Amino acid sequence: MAHHTQITVRWSELDPYQHVNHAVYLTYLEAARIEALAELGFGIDRLADEDCQIVLTDMQIKFLRSAVAGDILDISTSVIKIRRASTQWLQTISIGETQYIHAILTGTITDFEGRPRRLPEGFAQALEPVTLTERKNR
Repeated sequence: MAHHTQITVRWSELDPYQHVNHAVYLTYLEAARIEALAELGFGIDRLADEDCQIVLTDMQIKFLRSAVAGDILDISTSVIKIRRASTQWLQTISIGETQYIHAILTGTITDFEGRPRRLPEGFAQALEPVTLTERKNR
């Protein structure tokens, strides 16, 4: 089951063509991942307490349609892979049945100096409600 976040497009997020600027979609995706993690018990404060952070190391994004000011976007966030030091996320941005963005992102767990480390204790289990496929290569 996916986590869902709704965001309303603001005028300040538009490009000169009156569409959401492509870079803004990354902010929307990040906000949705942070909200999902917080609701699953691993918000930014808890990650910091665990002496770790999630750093994006890969992004594959397909821009399918353009959103405009006032659109209410639904951001679906799921985990598709859990590894020893990383997670892979599937996120989509839609309005109703119409998909605007399809993204697959990899987040690597690091300490605050940027060195990779294993997932914090209980992290993989906390992600289970939004995990779509069986965990691999743990």
